[in-house]
Amino acid sequence: MGSLLSRPEEVVPLVKLWVAARRIKRQVPQEQHWGFCYSMLQKVSRSFALVIQQLGPEIRNAVCVFYLVLRGLDTVEDDIRIPVEEKLPILRQFYQHIYDRNWRYSCGTNHYRVLMENFPLVSTAFLELDQGYQKVIEEITRRMGAGMAKFICKEVETVEDYDEYCHHVAGLVGYGLSRLFHATGTEDLAPDSLSNSMGLFLQKTNIIRDYLEDINEIPQSRMFWPREIWSKYADKLEDFKYEENSEKAVQCLNELVTNALIHGPDCLKYMEALNDNAIFRFCAIPQIMAIGTCALCYNNENVFRRVVKMRRGLTARLIDETNSMSDVYTAFYEFSSMLESKIDDKDPNAALTRKRVDTIKRTCKLSGVLKRRGYDSDKSKYSPMLIMALLLLVAIILKVLNSK
Repeated sequence: MGSLLSRPEEVVPLVKLWVAARRIKRQVPQEQHWGFCYSMLQKVSRSFALVIQQLGPEIRNAVCVFYLVLRGLDTVEDDIRIPVEEKLPILRQFYQHIYDRNWRYSCGTNHYRVLMENFPLVSTAFLELDQGYQKVIEEITRRMGAGMAKFICKEVETVEDYDEYCHHVAGLVGYGLSRLFHATGTEDLAPDSLSNSMGLFLQKTNIIRDYLEDINEIPQSRMFWPREIWSKYADKLEDFKYEENSEKAVQCLNELVTNALIHGPDCLKYMEALNDNAIFRFCAIPQIMAIGTCALCYNNENVFRRVVKMRRGLTARLIDETNSMSDVYTAFYEFSSMLESKIDDKDPNAALTRKRVDTIKRTCKLSGVLKRRGYDSDKSKYSPMLIMALLLLVAIILKVLNSK
């Protein structure tokens, strides 16, 4: 409640997000396999579920299945309990299994295990897609599985390895989505370099943000921070967990965020070329979340102490307010400015960080369509009486909706 009182501009977007989620639940197709796919989508990725289900019906089904197929592949890669000699052929042959209505494999935990044990329902949905969509999903699954298999036996040593790994697990997703969008007839086929950057920006941001969760996992999952970067600051990657190493940990973190920022201009260029508004929002919302997460993580030692993520109210507001390139430029500009304000001139990469932030901000400025949103503001511009009235109205709306 205290957070809502200080940020009432996030109350209405939160309610709209909640209403949209309820509406989407009611729109789940009745067939068992499609019902399972959309239900599972919400369980393994709530944020993507919302933007995926706002797409047009045909592309929505294709992207839903694409996401679940790759999530299944990722579940195999992530499960370190699977012996390597068993895991490698599964990763390399996964693209063939998606054509088999009977194939399943028990691995992963929680919702991911449910996905894998019921994978025939995903395959059934896949086989109902247009053949053009099937071929795209098959090709990307084949290439991703081969790339994952390569890195099961290979550590991420260099920055080049880091880029290659992120390409296999996320850049290829960008390739696939661009091809699926093109197949709708509304979009030109984006250059592979831009599609790759869209994936790398998201993946690198996730790798940075998830340090503590990954390093503390029991049994410990594989880490993908490149040794070429972290070895400048510590003897072992787990050293960053300890408070006495905070200064070096933050410097390493800042270098990784700086590395991720290089993809920002390409992402803006990719989104500029999109025509369909639903596809645009599908692409833009995760990218805005990524630049916002970079700003939040930069120079923030809490990345090594606890979960660092955007508050739910801000996330709802970003989803609600992302409808045009003007909104994207504004968010990228404001979050880049927020990051810039945290740069310490004593940081070893301060000059390069400023250069990359400047490039993003200059691109946004040159658009000539910036707005003022104040995503970094902690102060409300509303009076306490107006805030209380707004909260009362929201309570009434929720009560009415819950009674239906």
